[in-house]
Amino acid sequence: MTATPNHDDPHHALAGSDAATPVDENQLVLERLGKLKAIKETQASGGAVAFPNDFKPEHRARALHLAYNQAEPDALKAEQIKVSVAGRMMLKRLMGKASFATLQDSTSRIQVYVTKEALGDYLYEQFKHWDLGDIVGCTGTLFITKTGELSIHATTLRLLTKSLRPMPDKFHGMKDQEVKYRQRYIDLMMDEGTRERFQLRSKAVSSLRGFMLEHQFLEVETPMLHPIPGGANAKPFITHHNALDQEMFLRIAPELYLKRLIVGGFERVFEINRNFRNEGMSVRHNPEFTMMEFYAAYWNYLDLMSFTQDLIRHVAMQTLGTTTLTYAGQTVDLGADFERLTIVEALQKYAPAELNVLDPNALSHALLKLGVDVGSKPSLASLQVKYFEETIEEKLWQPTFICEHPVEISPLARASDTRPEVTERFELYVTGREFGNGFSELNDAQDQAERFAGQVAQKDAGDDEAMFYDHDFVTALEYGMPPTAGCGIGIDRLMMLLTDSASIRDVILFPALKKEH
Repeated sequence: MTATPNHDDPHHALAGSDAATPVDENQLVLERLGKLKAIKETQASGGAVAFPNDFKPEHRARALHLAYNQAEPDALKAEQIKVSVAGRMMLKRLMGKASFATLQDSTSRIQVYVTKEALGDYLYEQFKHWDLGDIVGCTGTLFITKTGELSIHATTLRLLTKSLRPMPDKFHGMKDQEVKYRQRYIDLMMDEGTRERFQLRSKAVSSLRGFMLEHQFLEVETPMLHPIPGGANAKPFITHHNALDQEMFLRIAPELYLKRLIVGGFERVFEINRNFRNEGMSVRHNPEFTMMEFYAAYWNYLDLMSFTQDLIRHVAMQTLGTTTLTYAGQTVDLGADFERLTIVEALQKYAPAELNVLDPNALSHALLKLGVDVGSKPSLASLQVKYFEETIEEKLWQPTFICEHPVEISPLARASDTRPEVTERFELYVTGREFGNGFSELNDAQDQAERFAGQVAQKDAGDDEAMFYDHDFVTALEYGMPPTAGCGIGIDRLMMLLTDSASIRDVILFPALKKEH
């Protein structure tokens, strides 16, 4: 018997045509609409329901493969194991009185053997007209084909959902990356790698949560609508609250609310949160992103670095089973101790030997050669940070904590007791990009008020990323916050690392895209 392709494949040759002529997709949609209309007309006269919702699959494809792939064919046939599955029909081969179909559920795919003898003439003829993409329920008996493939010999088939649009060509898939992001539902249907990537994401987030709970952190929820944007230097999204008749801001960070909880008496808190920043987009930046922030009383930034290192190792082991990863063709070792460098030490290690990183004039000249605006009266610390960001970040491939950021760019961090010009702060870099930011928290209410005032002055001078003055947070600190350390970890970037993904859009199910016209 000769296998015939599914008739509505838009890439197969039309009957009677000498050349392969693509079928018009609109025509295929009309054909499918006609089939649905016929089903509904049959339903109206007492026939099958067009969209039934009473089929309950009892088995999943992957579990069946794990349980029976290695079974002896004769023994499996003798057992007569009855199963029921449901899924999207991804392949169909018609061969006279017997045919094959492949169903895909949320776990895997499984082949179905369909015969006129088992189904009867009427249902078999109906099946022949079902299309790729239709969602089908199947009950039958497990067996192994002569080619060694676990299959189900169908005794009943039901059309559960009629697909009205043809699926992409199975041989070419979805080539346009933006279409994959925009129509993620099709990407998930067609690309097993995409499904696996987001299953790993779910597993990683669960392992993050489990690690925090094991270490006595309390999971909390804080507002996403803020009367004052705070917790980070970033441009906010602005909206209007009609009932309160006031301007509100989408959360750019939960930090100030989480620290209020520390003031209130919770000593360890964390939140897996969605943040929004109205800034540029790139392979590393999406305006809506996921972070985990956590705070622990009686910790400092040194405790925090050790904990963060253990946390990321734990997530890698729980998600991938290893701490040795490959990203962009290069090895990343999460098992070794993460290096700890101050900004100055990083400059001295990675900057050209002839550059004196302690000389503001030399740094200004080097930055101007790179096309970076250094401002009118830059401090040495600000020049060092700018040169680090421009030239050193990308060189930090293995996990590295960069410590002791200047007070002037760290308005919420505690200053060092021995070097008051820098803070007890770190940023974690892996593969040349930032993954986390943490510090010993500033708990001196008067110092915090002065820092906020400085931020307001910067905002008045034109810095639209500077913070607002948060009077209520200062009031909270005046009641007393114990010594505390806190950290934020970018979950999207962590998932890029764990899944070897080049773009942040690859690890966000529905990334921000420009509206289609």
